[in-house]
Amino acid sequence: MLSKSQIKLITSLKQKKYRLQHGFFVVEGLKGIAELLNSELELYQLYTTESFEDKSEKEVLITAAELKKISFLTTPNKALALFKIPKIKAIQTNGLVVALDDVRDPGNLGTIIRLCDWFGVKELVCSKNTVDCFNPKVIQATMGSITRVNVSYLDLERFLENQTMPVFGAFMEGENVYSSALPEQGVLVMGNEANGISEAIENVITKKVSIPRFGDLQATESLNVATATAILLSEFKRAK
Repeated sequence: MLSKSQIKLITSLKQKKYRLQHGFFVVEGLKGIAELLNSELELYQLYTTESFEDKSEKEVLITAAELKKISFLTTPNKALALFKIPKIKAIQTNGLVVALDDVRDPGNLGTIIRLCDWFGVKELVCSKNTVDCFNPKVIQATMGSITRVNVSYLDLERFLENQTMPVFGAFMEGENVYSSALPEQGVLVMGNEANGISEAIENVITKKVSIPRFGDLQATESLNVATATAILLSEFKRAK
């Protein structure tokens, strides 16, 4: 049975300040939890309506009604786990690095983390205003890829200023990515959903690239940032 203090702790983790205060984040669903259990991340507590074979010492069996009280999902999926937020790792700036300038939507960030995992990008660097990667909606959208991509939050302008690698930025008026020479090493910067890349970050970009529109009317204003990231990463890897 869940205690009031357990319910209070778990539900508080929807907010970043409490995740930082307690050092935990929430993962929901059997598949997502199984992915993290097979990673280096440390399980703190597992609340489940079905027993996991080798986690009995950290497992709390609960009812479906109790799971609904602590779940952040409309339809809870049999289990919810608390994992410890890992220690910050040093950034390895070799190969391709993706950088996010003020991306706010959890679904977009989660999808971009999955894309980095898919395309073999190990490092994702984020401006301090980018949504927290341990937000429950981000974790849900990564579908386990959070365990294989190092996500860092930093002063993005300073980080880019100190790069010896070329810094690419996604812009509507940039060079056609399909005819651009793309290196194996570099930083690809993606901007905010509504405003794109900020002026401060634009000033440290060494090459602007764009995804051309092929529609007859040329009426589409822009692409979703996660969709654009997928196309650009595909081109960088195809060039390799």
